[in-house]
Amino acid sequence: MKLKDILNGQFNAAEWEDKGYELPKFDIKAVRKKTAEQPTWVHFGGGNIFRAFPAAILNDALNTGKYDRGVIVAETFDFEVVEKAYAPYDNLSLYVALCSDGSIQKKVIASVTEALKADYQFKDWQRLKDIFRCPSLQMVSFTITEKGYTWNEADLQRGLKPQLAMGKVARLLLERFLAGELPVTVQSMDNCSHNGDRVKAGIMAYAEHWAEEQLVPQAFLDYLKDETKVTFPWSMIDKITPRPHQKVKEMLEADGFEDNNYIETEKHTFTAPFVNAEEGQYLVIENHYTNGRPPLDLGGALYTTRDTVDKVETMKVTTCLNPLHTAMSIYGCMLDYTLISAEMQDNDLRAFIQKIGYMEAMPVVTDPGVLNPYEFIGAVINRRLPNPFMPDAPQRIAMDTSQKLPIRFGETIKKYVDRGLDMSNLVLIPLTLAGYARYLKGLKDDLTPFNPSPDPMLAELQAIVAPLEVGKKGQDYTCLHQLFSRQDIFGVDLYEAGLGAQIEGMTQELFAGKGAVRATLHKYVSAR
Repeated sequence: MKLKDILNGQFNAAEWEDKGYELPKFDIKAVRKKTAEQPTWVHFGGGNIFRAFPAAILNDALNTGKYDRGVIVAETFDFEVVEKAYAPYDNLSLYVALCSDGSIQKKVIASVTEALKADYQFKDWQRLKDIFRCPSLQMVSFTITEKGYTWNEADLQRGLKPQLAMGKVARLLLERFLAGELPVTVQSMDNCSHNGDRVKAGIMAYAEHWAEEQLVPQAFLDYLKDETKVTFPWSMIDKITPRPHQKVKEMLEADGFEDNNYIETEKHTFTAPFVNAEEGQYLVIENHYTNGRPPLDLGGALYTTRDTVDKVETMKVTTCLNPLHTAMSIYGCMLDYTLISAEMQDNDLRAFIQKIGYMEAMPVVTDPGVLNPYEFIGAVINRRLPNPFMPDAPQRIAMDTSQKLPIRFGETIKKYVDRGLDMSNLVLIPLTLAGYARYLKGLKDDLTPFNPSPDPMLAELQAIVAPLEVGKKGQDYTCLHQLFSRQDIFGVDLYEAGLGAQIEGMTQELFAGKGAVRATLHKYVSAR
């Protein structure tokens, strides 16, 4: 059983289907021909999240028979992905959904019609220029991570041949401008706040520099700013897509599926002909398009207003997912867990995050309407986090915690203050912040050391709590005021918010000695 056999017709469909593989229900060759002639969608970033989510929901849309165009993927960073994960398999891939009951769902993805290397040294660059000059092109999208939206002075100085992704896309949009100021929508699908604004800022940095240097006409800037021609909508995307999993590889081998090899590129991209991901997923997109759009709603995407996208994102990052992840990561590291799924078997930790979400954060959530907050958090707690297939670790989630606390907890505290709500309702959120002070010591609950995860503020914050010793009686805790008054770390001055003394007291309990983390966690969770 090989992916290439599906395109050339050398396969037994009954054999695949008997083993649980969902095959494309559309004419792959016809879709490829139509897309080559009249492309509608180019996507930058050919990694695992793209194949498991945007490409997969387009595949679902094609399966309905109500659409006839695929997606062209362009890679700006790691060209080996095209060479090793796309070309050898005729751009086909296998999506494996990792279900919370331990089962898997297998679907052949055939919605990708071309995979191109987005760089001037390859002939693919001319193909991309031709695509951007096509009147049929509707959407240019991205899953290149938040770091992909950056630019720098050195790249700006390369003129019209920049090397960073935003510069290359700006150059291709220049082609679309020169072809008659053709309309198009530039759509981020990356997991970062107000992502459309980040794409726009990156592209405009290049366009404005080029205009200053008289490399492009001022009219090009006017074109990019004209929302009847070019738009940069916001979106909220949510799906966990880890590296190819050994258990999945073994299951596919047992089926006789031969395309199960791991791929690691020189740039340390980890991929495979198959991509595994959690079963749950959300893609909410601002419906602001200038030239039509691929009907991704046929595959489950939700189109709505910018305000609603913002509400959905706020719900996710301040209540229903991100703060729960951070609380688990802080305490999971101290309690010597290495898997989030294992933490969910711990009664204290499960109740901890459940009560943070439902009892403390939910009262200040604005229901976005398109996704029910209670259903969202229920799926997180009951299906997503306990999923035994998901090899996610608290140590990974704990990275850059100092950068996450202001949004994940500070915003909720601000809303309590601004709305005059009863601050006594906040118990476990303060316990999370107290736990962070204890986490900074780099000692597990059994007092053996661990390495706190990378964080740009780590050394500075560790220096604040350095005078404190775990298990030392009668020590001076006044250094905590320096920590908990930091608005840049917590989003608010916790003392001004009326929580500082409470959090200090909890911190002292966590510092009491061996086993104090577990004892303090159990005490407050049980009382809540």
